[in-house]
Amino acid sequence: MPDPETTTPEHILVIDDDREIREDLKSYLTENGYRVSTAENAPAARRAIHSEEPDLILLDVMMPGEDGISLCRSIVRLTAIPIVFISARTDEIDRIVGLEVGADDYVCKPFNPRELLARVRSVLRRANGREREMTPEKTRYFEFDRWTLDTAKRTMTRDDGVIVSLSTGEFQLLMIFVARPQIVLSRERIVELSHAEGADVFDRSVDSQVSRFRKKVERDPKNPDIVQTVWGGGYVFAADVKKL
Repeated sequence: MPDPETTTPEHILVIDDDREIREDLKSYLTENGYRVSTAENAPAARRAIHSEEPDLILLDVMMPGEDGISLCRSIVRLTAIPIVFISARTDEIDRIVGLEVGADDYVCKPFNPRELLARVRSVLRRANGREREMTPEKTRYFEFDRWTLDTAKRTMTRDDGVIVSLSTGEFQLLMIFVARPQIVLSRERIVELSHAEGADVFDRSVDSQVSRFRKKVERDPKNPDIVQTVWGGGYVFAADVKKL
């Protein structure tokens, strides 16, 4: 069941062009205490997200028109909503691509509904756990370079007022970096830290997470000043970090 501290049912948006799958998932998730909306394609999904931002999205990869990969990219650029892919594509490379574009998990069809429910609960627990950790005595705002990070909203505000949302993976990565500025972190160490903090950054996707994050934060992502590569070592968050 959803977290007992939650006063209202968590809202899940199911995006799939197969009506039967949409309705089956809606019924199953509703029976397990969630509020569920559905969308059959990307335009309908965007309308649903705009009208009422869900707590989590279940997203089919292979949809007519704009596919799930493209839709996922656009969602993580604008929001921090957790995304779980559901797909008939079972190759490992497809799962890796799904995680690299910003999804939090990837479940292959046909799936056991109980397994999907467990994945949904796990992703929501991580998201809710981060929110509960942001208590008044802990730091909510960090300032670095020309950015201010709001850890409660998982957004960065640039000095000219531009606000950028972070995907779950980008936020997890940034939290690791701001806690350890000017310290060289190997890819292996980033993975260890992410698991220790309940995150879900996989070794093979660390470089992809860094690449996506650079596109949002750096003046020139190809010549980064903030997250620098240490050849043979990993990465270093080179900016000075101030707690606000």
